[in-house]
Amino acid sequence: MDVINLKYGCNPHQINAKVSMEGKLPIKVLNGNPGYINLLDAVNSYQLVSELDKSLDLPSAASFKHLSPAGAAVAFPLNEKEKAMYFTTQELSPLASAYVRARGTDRMSSFGDFVALSRECDESTAKCLNREVSDGVIAPSYSKEALEILKNKRKGTYNVIQIDKHYKPSAIEKRSVYGITFEQERNAALFDRSYLEEIVTKNKKLSEEQIINLIVATIALKYTQSNSVCYAKRGQTIGVGAGQQSRIHCTRLAGEKADHWSLRQHPKVLNLPFVPKLSRNDKDNVIEQYLSEDRETDLFDKEISAKYFTHPIEELTKEEKKEFIATIDDVVISSDAFFPFSDNIERAYKSGVRAIVQPGGSMRDKDVIHCCDDHNLVMAFSHLRLFHH
Repeated sequence: MDVINLKYGCNPHQINAKVSMEGKLPIKVLNGNPGYINLLDAVNSYQLVSELDKSLDLPSAASFKHLSPAGAAVAFPLNEKEKAMYFTTQELSPLASAYVRARGTDRMSSFGDFVALSRECDESTAKCLNREVSDGVIAPSYSKEALEILKNKRKGTYNVIQIDKHYKPSAIEKRSVYGITFEQERNAALFDRSYLEEIVTKNKKLSEEQIINLIVATIALKYTQSNSVCYAKRGQTIGVGAGQQSRIHCTRLAGEKADHWSLRQHPKVLNLPFVPKLSRNDKDNVIEQYLSEDRETDLFDKEISAKYFTHPIEELTKEEKKEFIATIDDVVISSDAFFPFSDNIERAYKSGVRAIVQPGGSMRDKDVIHCCDDHNLVMAFSHLRLFHH
């Protein structure tokens, strides 16, 4: 029996935590001392990026927090707006661009994340990782330069996990809850282009980029705690709504995050006059409050504003936000189960959604399709439910 003893379980008082299996474990700790949640995030997130890479043949990355992705992405080069909103100036390898995008989906939620990479971690990606607050990374291998950088992160305590890329898990998975063993067949379905062939709307045209985005969103959902809905654009998730009991609440939550991602590209945000050497995390916090509709205090009064900005700034009004969001399009949305009502479509459309994939199978499918047709949206039925618990 191969065993790795862990720092502790879900909480520090839950001692005697470990991972083990008959035969050789497919993971190896190269640095650090991971905890129970760290390894759950590592194993789940690696499955996500591995499947993205298999489906699209593109380097992939994910940023995980508490068993759901804060963000996931494939390797698309960053445009100038994206470089600015992600605070990136260096040249990026394809894998590094995937990581920066995954982290950029929801930078607030990614604070203290666990990162997964589908291919060997190179020096470019390690340098990007080194700048962020993160608990650890899992990848099939690391270049010598990358490993040296990561071993020195967080005063030498950063968790670096290597996984055997050739490992094939058992077809049956088990877990113990309250002393009871649960068993099921592993969800081995690989979501690819074939699941987008049944288009049920009048509009039948899916662009190549929309196809990629729908695959990214759906594979991300496969490893998101259900119920879940995901918005995607430009090869990355831009809003993940996880663990809600109501489908519309998933759609609203993910839509708010997608709107926030879009608003980070507003000229007023991109041109905020931050004081020199303000940390990336402080910038994220300031932008979060700048865009918030319900902040409790006025962060931007003269006294406080001077701590963050070189000169006074203008507010971004509700009207300006609404006008800017109205210009956004070519966003896609995926749902891990059917949309039961057309209210989900109406909400998604407000965030620029133009293409949809969902399993279908609701009693009100016709109503949902009719709503899509009213907005000239493309919708495919995958007939693949992807609940994850």
